[in-house]
Amino acid sequence: MTARTVNVNNPQAVIAKKKEEPKTMMQWIKGYEGQIAKALPSVMTPERFSRIAMTAVTKSPTLGRCTPGSFMGALLTAAQLGLEPNTPLGQAYLIPYKNKGVLECQFQLGYRGLIELAHRSGELRSIEAHIVYENDEFEYELGLEPKLKHVPAMKNKGKIAWVYAVYKLNSGGFGFEVMSKEDIEEHKGKYSKAAQRGFSPWKNSWEEMAKKTVIKKALKYAPLKTDFVKAVREDEATFDIKSDGDEFDIIQKDTFDEENIVEIRDEDIEIKEDVNEEPKQAEIDTQTGEIKK
Repeated sequence: MTARTVNVNNPQAVIAKKKEEPKTMMQWIKGYEGQIAKALPSVMTPERFSRIAMTAVTKSPTLGRCTPGSFMGALLTAAQLGLEPNTPLGQAYLIPYKNKGVLECQFQLGYRGLIELAHRSGELRSIEAHIVYENDEFEYELGLEPKLKHVPAMKNKGKIAWVYAVYKLNSGGFGFEVMSKEDIEEHKGKYSKAAQRGFSPWKNSWEEMAKKTVIKKALKYAPLKTDFVKAVREDEATFDIKSDGDEFDIIQKDTFDEENIVEIRDEDIEIKEDVNEEPKQAEIDTQTGEIKK
């Protein structure tokens, strides 16, 4: 067998080198297009989802500086659920947090995303949530004969007083949950201590997040499929990815320490590289054939 040799003194010699790791979040998204395509259900095309992800990074450059593992983990979680992140639909959010000095990306379900997943279960005939204002006619009773009545005021509604969710099953059963504004605020403070910081939807979409909260409580005992239960469990979680070629695992990380989460603004981040900069090709020493450092 004839041996194959490479003349390292020949500047035209081709040196095989290890594939470089992506250096920008845009490159990570492009590099994971195959995995995104495998993760997505039929309700969305891979091309559209990739464009949505890139638009999210463009509109919020801080996302591009999160750890790639946490960002791609959150993005692939949204892909598996077939939900559009960071769009006007409000289905899901990719939220950057600084956790113990490290920028991480958290996946968070939106109100409309929760509704979408609940309907996909096939068990629900209808589900809705509403805000009750001080001057609305509103009453409810619990017990063996539960009752719920809401007549909205046509004008001079007043301040927000209650939030409720009600669902009906295909089998004819139903259920509802009612929370006062104080209940919602207590829940937010207990489970989302970073709610008033940075990019949290609680800051700009309080009503939708309140509806999501009461819907989750209402559906807690509804006979829904495991996919919905899994999605609720992954809400407000931080992930990492472990990949091997086209195969990947999404690993849910331990709950982060809320006391170390601080508000993130784009101007707080020291930009060390252009987010659109292409990776530089390694230089090869023509005398030795080694890659220059």
